[in-house]
Amino acid sequence: MAEAKYKPDAALRLDKWLWHARFFRTRSLATEAVAGGRVHLNGQRVKASRAVMVGDRLDISIGADAVSIDVLELPDRRGSASVARTCYLETEASIQRRERAAELRRLARLATPQTDGRPDKHTRRDLMKIRRGESIE
Repeated sequence: MAEAKYKPDAALRLDKWLWHARFFRTRSLATEAVAGGRVHLNGQRVKASRAVMVGDRLDISIGADAVSIDVLELPDRRGSASVARTCYLETEASIQRRERAAELRRLARLATPQTDGRPDKHTRRDLMKIRRGESIE
């Protein structure tokens, strides 16, 4: 997307922009996320039809991750992932928050008991007891 075909004061629907920027696989998933309160525009909960303009800040919760991005461009169509990445810029605080959350998830995974292979019935029950904080007899 070498050049935006929109005027500087142009806008694009929020659900379309999220789909164009590849945050969601379908536009209906983007619409559901906005309606569910997982997307905020400039700190406010909005509808999917709300107009997004260059310079707006979006806070998006996707799974366990939450990202804060600044809108840089309004694409005219859904393109490749590398092109979609040029439409926004993630804030430094958001990057640090995501990296810290990923590190905490990694450490939590290391702290859980592991077996050499697929656990049998008795081992699986022992693992569930450990996770609940019960003692193994």
